[in-house]
Amino acid sequence: MENASFALWKRLETLYATKSLANRLVLKQYLFTFCMNEGELFRDHISQFITLLNSLKNIKVQIDDEDQTMLLLCTLPFHTSLSGRP
Repeated sequence: MENASFALWKRLETLYATKSLANRLVLKQYLFTFCMNEGELFRDHISQFITLLNSLKNIKVQIDDEDQTMLLLCTLPFHTSLSGRP
């Protein structure tokens, strides 16, 4: 049973956690274009953002804390009533 579980885990890993260039580029593109949708709950948005960061971390893409913070802030919508800007 243990061998079958290990084999299944390895197969899933090769299918979904590949470290290929294409996978890294797709995940990075998704991160850089990620934005909060109107009506979306903030906690759901944060959860999706963290999941995306974890996916990148799992394939050895490192993003430092300062860049993570800036990326998260850039995903949030502008509110003219708060910023005074259009």
